[in-house]
Amino acid sequence: MYKELTMLLNESAENNEVMVFALTANGDFFSSGNDLIASMELTLSSSLVIIKEFIDAVIMYPKLLIAVVNGPAIGIATTILGIFDIVYASDKAYFQTPFSSLGLVAEGCSSYTFPRLLGHSKAGEMLYLGYKMNAQEANQYGLVSKVYNHDSLEEVWNYLNMISTLSSQSILATKRLCKWNKEILLKVNKEEMKELKNLIESPELSERMLSFLTRKNKL
Repeated sequence: MYKELTMLLNESAENNEVMVFALTANGDFFSSGNDLIASMELTLSSSLVIIKEFIDAVIMYPKLLIAVVNGPAIGIATTILGIFDIVYASDKAYFQTPFSSLGLVAEGCSSYTFPRLLGHSKAGEMLYLGYKMNAQEANQYGLVSKVYNHDSLEEVWNYLNMISTLSSQSILATKRLCKWNKEILLKVNKEEMKELKNLIESPELSERMLSFLTRKNKL
C-alpha cells in the first residue's frame, strides 16, 4: 500500500493537470488497523524504508493534500493527518494511536505536529496513552476542518469540485509559504523511523504484537 501511495503522490506532483490529491477509503473504515498490523510484520522487520519514503512524499508534496476520513483511523492513518493540508471527516470517524499498547513509537511526524496542533496535554493523551478521539473532538482541536454526516459525505466531493475554479498559482504559492518547515519534518520522520527500528529489536515488541493480534482475532 505504501509503495503504491508513494508512486501516486510522486506522479501527481509532476502532473500539471492535477491540483489536489484526495485520500479516502472504501468501506466503513479509513484504516481499520488490521491491515497496518498485518503489514507491520514485514515492514517493521525489513522494509521501514518504504514507510519512510511514503511519509517523505507526503511532506514534500507541492499541491493540496486533502484527507476525507470516512471512518475510524488507526495508527499512521491518524498521525499522517497532521501533515495534510485539509482534513474532512465522517461523524462516524474516530482517531487513535495505540503505540504504547503495541510497544511501538509515534510516527508520521506526529511527535512534532501533534503537540503543536492539539496542545501538549491532548497530544500526550493520544501519543502516550492511545486516547480515542471522536470526530467532533478532532474538529474542536483542529485535526479536522469539518465533520460531515456520514450519509452525506458526498457533499465533500461536491465541495472539492469548486477547487477547479480557484487560482492554482495562488494555491501553490500559499502552500509553499505555509509549508516552510519541510526540512524539519523530514528530520523528524528520520528520527522517528530510527526509534522504530530500535524498538523492532526489542523482545517486548514481539510479545505485545502477538498479544494485540490475538485480541484482534478474538473480536
